Amino acid sequence: MLRVRCLRGGSRGAEAAHYIGSRVRRVFTGWVQRTFQSTQAATASQNTCAADDKATSPVPKDCLVCSYNEWDPLEEVIVGRAENACVPPFSVEVKANTYEKYWGFYQKFGGQSFPKDHLKKAVAEIEEMCNILKKEGVIVKRPDPIDWSVKYKTPDFESTGMYAAMPRDILLVVGNEIIEAPMAWRARFFEYRAYRRLIKEYFNSGAKWTTAPKPTMADELYDQSYPIHSVEDRHKLAAQGKFVTTEFEPCFDAADFIRAGRDIFVQRSQVTNYMGIEWMRRHLAPDYRVHIISFKDPNPMHIDATFNIIGPGLVLSNPDRPCHQIELFKKAGWTVIQPPVPLIPDDHPLWMSSKWLSMNVLMLDEKRVMVDANETSIQKMFEKLGISTIKVNIRHANSLGGGFHCWTCDIRRRGTLQSYFD
Repeated sequence: MLRVRCLRGGSRGAEAAHYIGSRVRRVFTGWVQRTFQSTQAATASQNTCAADDKATSPVPKDCLVCSYNEWDPLEEVIVGRAENACVPPFSVEVKANTYEKYWGFYQKFGGQSFPKDHLKKAVAEIEEMCNILKKEGVIVKRPDPIDWSVKYKTPDFESTGMYAAMPRDILLVVGNEIIEAPMAWRARFFEYRAYRRLIKEYFNSGAKWTTAPKPTMADELYDQSYPIHSVEDRHKLAAQGKFVTTEFEPCFDAADFIRAGRDIFVQRSQVTNYMGIEWMRRHLAPDYRVHIISFKDPNPMHIDATFNIIGPGLVLSNPDRPCHQIELFKKAGWTVIQPPVPLIPDDHPLWMSSKWLSMNVLMLDEKRVMVDANETSIQKMFEKLGISTIKVNIRHANSLGGGFHCWTCDIRRRGTLQSYFD
């Protein structure tokens, strides 16, 4: 979504990665930030390895996975599940990603189910959403239901799970490749298990399947004394490039990336660090270019309620979280649209998100968009753009932390790889 070109400098990117591995995190974090933000996609050499005929056979033409951007005609999608969703334990990374008014909720219910009545309504909303997608001609797949209340322990931490509600957070489709994100919350360590059946099916159809390095999520990955007391604190820390996640090891959520053909845009956030971005940069080079963009955001986590591409050369930019590099898009001929203020009531619980989920829409193609039935202002905005709105009510599903874009992961869109910034 955020399309910003950075200066070239592949060798400096490599030096930065080496520097990360050799210096103490508190010394190098600021230097790493400046280096990566001034670097464009580093090219990576491709090593060819001998393999048997079966392993090197070409990808079948009937591969089910193919998606390069956020707006080509949608043919197949994964939609998440609210069933069995649990409140994550109130750990340091959860505190840094939630607002103070909900901290008591996490302290009281961490490790337990979200309110049952609320979940029941969210499940019904998502079922209706799936039915509407099917009526629009889209194939819908669902992750497996899992008991997320089960406690687990690794050598570095222990936790309970959360949910498989937001496939956009954990899966990124680039061409015919499915990339499993490593995640950054301990409560989401085993979230991939809900999607493995589906991913194996896609792999067997010819898709590529990559799992990013799984972080240990040891204490060193988090700034245990991250000083959050108010929104003002968050603004100051974000402006200084300070986040609850350190550079101890790579971590990222897939929802911090957004695609526009050969150009993929990402933000450094509370759940995505520079090591994670550099891993993606090297992995996708030279076919794709990864660019870092930033926003005036006191709590950066997932890009699609801040900067959402809705078509070639067309992007929604949150007026409350302006993009620091927005002129680069304008100079490239992109149209930047500020969506209207959300209409969601102040008393509606948003335990894991903000009101700006109103702009977290799902494009079915360039002329059709799935949008919240309650958000009449943004519906009118789309209609003025000549885009038909498919209205669905997911208010209770919003409370779990996502809009239509979050609740889905597009597996196949009918289109080809193009460059929109050359």
